[in-house]
Amino acid sequence: MAACHAARPGVRVVVLERKSDGGRKILISGGGRCNVLPAELDERRFVTASSPNSLRKILRGWPMREMRRFFESEAELPLVEEVETGKLFPVANTSRSVRDALVKLAQRRGVVVRTNSTVSGIEPWDGRWRVLIEDSEPLVADAVIVATGGLSVPQTGSDGFAFRNLPALGFTLHPTYPALTPLTISPPTFADLAGVSLDVDISARSASEQRHARGGFLFTHRGYSGPGLLDVSHVAVRARLAGEGRAALTVDWCGLGTDGWQERLQPGPGLVLTALRKEMPTRLADRLMQEAGVGLDTPTSRLDRESRRRLLRVLSSFELPWSSDEGYRKAEVTGGGIALEEVDPVTMESRRHPGLYVVGESLDAFGPIGGYNFTWAWVTGHLAGRAAASRLAG
Repeated sequence: MAACHAARPGVRVVVLERKSDGGRKILISGGGRCNVLPAELDERRFVTASSPNSLRKILRGWPMREMRRFFESEAELPLVEEVETGKLFPVANTSRSVRDALVKLAQRRGVVVRTNSTVSGIEPWDGRWRVLIEDSEPLVADAVIVATGGLSVPQTGSDGFAFRNLPALGFTLHPTYPALTPLTISPPTFADLAGVSLDVDISARSASEQRHARGGFLFTHRGYSGPGLLDVSHVAVRARLAGEGRAALTVDWCGLGTDGWQERLQPGPGLVLTALRKEMPTRLADRLMQEAGVGLDTPTSRLDRESRRRLLRVLSSFELPWSSDEGYRKAEVTGGGIALEEVDPVTMESRRHPGLYVVGESLDAFGPIGGYNFTWAWVTGHLAGRAAASRLAG
């Protein structure tokens, strides 16, 4: 995205790509189906330890309607709104179509892409920048955009370059941690439920923060995943890393709340288990009955007050046990990173070093599942690319 917007007549743009192709984070997104843009962008859902004001200014630098126009008109990538959510996906319904559209646009605009190029460092060089490349001669440039990602999903090519190199240039680095990552439990208490999924309301609370989300929840062989769980997982991760003790995770299965479940468990004909199975997968319904200590053959008419109280607590405020997390290996993004105050929110240019720009996951900000983190990449890349080209043209 940065290269597409930096390219213009008289400006030579070179992309140094560590892998043999590039854009692998795009290729793996959404199980191969890329959520290009969210239905709407709620700035309050982003997480940052940096200035909230800087975050807002950056996000407002490229309005959603203009981003959609860019993809459909300039990148020639038709988008369609998902009926249930309003999120925007490529009509081709593949992540590869998104990556390929951006690559083709960059090529049409004259961008040079050098694959299998591992950058080992950057340094000021006589008013310009020298980019050090393994097994190759250094590249001298008037402007450098650091779009090297974070630490998440390292097999895609991200290796934390910005976190290793930019602090030496005076940048402030907020502690990094895996975000939007699955949680694990040892021993795997719920391994027998692996593959069971449903929508839930889930809250995570630690000594220092609290988050709530509604979305998909998935039992895995090692613990839990799904968009709803991932959106609050950073609270658990940060509490563990900070030694604050285990964050409390509370699940309202199906998001019905106490009143909703009370209504469905009114005395009448039929079993309690039948009422649960109408709202959730059979295996989970059976297990939650056991967790509440209620017999599977209990009729709703014979559910006593204490059993009802236990069952309602399990259904609407289940305390989810967890031990650890899957770390960067399966994290969607990296939390923490270069402080937003270190860059101009209009141009993404370093406040310390003219001609040096920082974008994307290297910066201290991430959003929830659902197109937010791609939007952050699009916006910051757009701002930096335009600003870098304008600087050289001026």
